[in-house]
Amino acid sequence: MSNRKGIIIVVSGFSGAGKGTLMKALIARYPGYALSVSATTRDPRPGEENGREYFFVSNEEFEKLIKENGLIEHAGYVNHYYGTPRKFVEDKLSQGIDVILEIEIQGALQIKEQYPDAVLLFVMPPSAKELEKRLRGRGTETDEVITQRLKRAKEESIGIEKYDYIVVNDDLEECVDRLHQIIGAAHQSPMRNLELIDTIRNELNEL
Repeated sequence: MSNRKGIIIVVSGFSGAGKGTLMKALIARYPGYALSVSATTRDPRPGEENGREYFFVSNEEFEKLIKENGLIEHAGYVNHYYGTPRKFVEDKLSQGIDVILEIEIQGALQIKEQYPDAVLLFVMPPSAKELEKRLRGRGTETDEVITQRLKRAKEESIGIEKYDYIVVNDDLEECVDRLHQIIGAAHQSPMRNLELIDTIRNELNEL
């Protein structure tokens, strides 16, 4: 449909659940998606580039963005700030492109308040043991940080019920297809097709 409006897809999940890999695979396989690039005050990991995985900024730059209302949401996570730039998201939505925001639970709920029709997805590992294995398999973080991330996962598990859908990331290929199907179904909900409903009603009244 030419008048198709983009919707916000918020993807959260425990650190190590594989949500970043999942999002990249989804965008590579299916057209019509844009992955929002978040701003963060943490240092880049090996292989990451500024403006691709994240906009890496200082604490001062981040606080300026907050003051100027340049972020849709922001939150602290393991001693760093993360936030979603507003302009990028709203430009893409107006072009009919679905914008994927990969953010944690606190920010996800902020998004839902501002955009009630946003779709909230939570990516789950097959098990807690598998989550720990994936975190250690990265080889980029100390035992102390891994312990922090597992503790945070325990806290985040309390809020999963507030999401619209959960997706278990066991097999990557199958998980990508399930995500695409969920988002496609969300576009067909009555609340996202009010113009079409009104048009049909008016046409019926004229018969």
